[in-house]
Amino acid sequence: MSPEPTPLPPPPDLYGRGHDDRFMRLLDRVTRFYLPISTRKDRYGHRTVAPTPALLPVVVAARTVEAEGVVSLELRSPVGTPLPAWQPGAHLDVDLPSGLRRQYSLCGDPADRNGYRIAVRRIDTGGGGSLEVHQDLSVGTGLTVSHPRNAFPFAADPAVLLIAGGIGITPLLPMAREAARRGLDWRLVHTGRSDATMPFAAELAALDPDAARVVRRPDDEHGGPADAAELLGHAPTPGAAVYMCGPAPMLDAVRAGLDGSPGRGLHFERFTAAPITGGRPFTLRLRRSGTTLAVPADRSALDVLRDQDPATPYSCRQGFCGVCRRTVTAGTVEHRDRRLSDQERAEGQMLVCVSRAPEGECLELDG
Repeated sequence: MSPEPTPLPPPPDLYGRGHDDRFMRLLDRVTRFYLPISTRKDRYGHRTVAPTPALLPVVVAARTVEAEGVVSLELRSPVGTPLPAWQPGAHLDVDLPSGLRRQYSLCGDPADRNGYRIAVRRIDTGGGGSLEVHQDLSVGTGLTVSHPRNAFPFAADPAVLLIAGGIGITPLLPMAREAARRGLDWRLVHTGRSDATMPFAAELAALDPDAARVVRRPDDEHGGPADAAELLGHAPTPGAAVYMCGPAPMLDAVRAGLDGSPGRGLHFERFTAAPITGGRPFTLRLRRSGTTLAVPADRSALDVLRDQDPATPYSCRQGFCGVCRRTVTAGTVEHRDRRLSDQERAEGQMLVCVSRAPEGECLELDG
């Protein structure tokens, strides 16, 4: 094992005086304190990595109507500094002024470090986040966002089929840019209720000047939604990797139709929570209030908690963002998330959007 680094003695006075410079003595003390911490190894010999700041302050620098019911926001640092890098498929958690936290895919250019772009479709019957974006976020509004995270990474396969349903174009647009930049054999199919509701038509056309790679398919011009065979039939070659983001019925159809199609290796991101499979009824007990809540087999713990308190925080509803994390003080958890570490699970952490309990079990939550 290599020895730990040792700070050098402080340099002499910067101005040639016969004593150490006071600023350099202070810098030396700070270095001697922080260097051992920043270079400390764990029991496996790995260096300790300083945690990444959780939130970034941003300001709405531009607001654009992209289609009927869809606006995009350009988010920039309030002091003009570059924002952290990201890759196609990444998303942000956005803390709205009301206190709601929502998750939106980045749909700008990863090469542009000056700003992030998100696009939001207005949903009048949703949880309120999209209405707040459309009605209350104007140019100049300050927000905080998470560092970009990627649960839908683009592997840049040699042949790629991108399938977007409506606002599902947001994570796939940067993938199309990356595919074009790398010279991959790619195709993109964008479906929607009507041409007027489908955003980013001009940007997609600019990526496909020969009109050979991008297919825009409004349902109202084709007698209804496309089936899986039609969508997968746009694969550029047999064996092309398929990336898809869209509503659950479209995703389920494509998953069912993948075998025997030209596509393979489906990568996807859902708009909504995945349907519950293998669920069994259990109960929740809120330790502080003593309230007991029944969780049916076909509903999540998050659904039941939101019935009791609509302000219960959540975002992805798929078990990877961590916003709905709760502490379990008693009971056995069936963990179904894709985020918590073994240690966090052992400490009683639970993501209530997807994780459950055995039938008849009672989980006591610290809240």
